[in-house]
Amino acid sequence: MRLRREGHDIARCTVERLMRELGIAGVVRGRRKNPVDADPRESRPADLVDRHFARFRTNQLWVADFTYVWTWSGWVYVAFVFDAHSRRILGWRAATSMTTPLVLDCLEMALWTRRREGATGFAGLTHHTDAGSVYTSISFTDRLIDEGIDPSVGSVGDAYDNALAESQIGLYKSELIHHEGPWRDVDQVEVATAGWVQWFNTDRIHGSIDDLTPLEAEQFSYALTEPLERAG
Repeated sequence: MRLRREGHDIARCTVERLMRELGIAGVVRGRRKNPVDADPRESRPADLVDRHFARFRTNQLWVADFTYVWTWSGWVYVAFVFDAHSRRILGWRAATSMTTPLVLDCLEMALWTRRREGATGFAGLTHHTDAGSVYTSISFTDRLIDEGIDPSVGSVGDAYDNALAESQIGLYKSELIHHEGPWRDVDQVEVATAGWVQWFNTDRIHGSIDDLTPLEAEQFSYALTEPLERAG
């Protein structure tokens, strides 16, 4: 009605569709009945992972999620994309609004990271998330399909459907956000996150990958697979 008062003749269903695609939801008075998924589309991607996150090489499975950071200026949302094999952070993004462009920008950074290192295609790669509306939006799913990536979305109400990404983000919260705060604004969070991501990928060792750093794990993986590829 506000749009019509300002002279824009637009249908309600059009507004609802655009809000779904952007991951925007109106304020609801009282407790929300379904905080897990604001977009209950029956056509959302299937769960191709089913809690099995172990992979034998890079670029088989990426997992993604985002978290909330409280600052003196309001909430900041930080999204990540991780490679399940190496635990490496391939893409990340900080913003003051939780919409589909936030996670799309994060995905684009992950794609750019791999292309810069020589990737020519992403066939055989699965991208897994929880059932949040920003990840089940039409524009996000279509972007994955455009790149030849298989989208995967966990089950609604399953606390472990995206456990690997949640565990990785838990490290971010405990090692940086809770340890170094309080935070002023999105700019301060962004600068600090950039430094932490660099350290996480290049210097932090992980017990889950034989006490290697993520970059070392990838280099070791490439060293093993390249002779096999030449032999094949």
